[in-house]
Amino acid sequence: MSRVGKHPIKIPSGVTVSLKDGVLSGKGKNGEFEFKVREGVKAEIANDEVVFKPCDDSKTARSMWGTCRAIVSKAIAGLSTYFVKKVNLVGVGYKASVQGKNLVMQLGYSRDVTVEIPSDVKVACETPTAILVSGADSQRVGEFAKSLQRFRTPSPFIYSGNKKKGIFIDGEKCRNLREGKKK
Repeated sequence: MSRVGKHPIKIPSGVTVSLKDGVLSGKGKNGEFEFKVREGVKAEIANDEVVFKPCDDSKTARSMWGTCRAIVSKAIAGLSTYFVKKVNLVGVGYKASVQGKNLVMQLGYSRDVTVEIPSDVKVACETPTAILVSGADSQRVGEFAKSLQRFRTPSPFIYSGNKKKGIFIDGEKCRNLREGKKK
């Protein structure tokens, strides 16, 4: 029994959601989405709420019930508010700036790292070492933030004074912390 699937999704004001031939579609101020409801799951719209129910008691139907509800919940939330991830550059000389449709980062390499910003994601630099990634789709925002982190993954070593180095995403913990060399 899915604990996630039981809860109905409330449709916020300013967002319209419709169901036609097993396809949920929605429109809001931040864009629109379409989601094809999986086999074994039934969706209904009533009283400004979207409710999902499994068609039978099979394991796949019950697991897809919660999955469909979670995906649609995030999509509806993204139509009214943006999802935001903060990316911090930690290291000597690390800087970032937005130049047109590109994000240019100085990460200690011999050349600057230039990344093209996708059309569905917005990027802003609060400070030279803090990047704000925002968008209506939480998955795309997370993927873009993680793609930035691949250029300088966080160092797992703890040096004297807990100095860290790399690209860090707020709310994410660095696993595998190891001690550096001792004299």
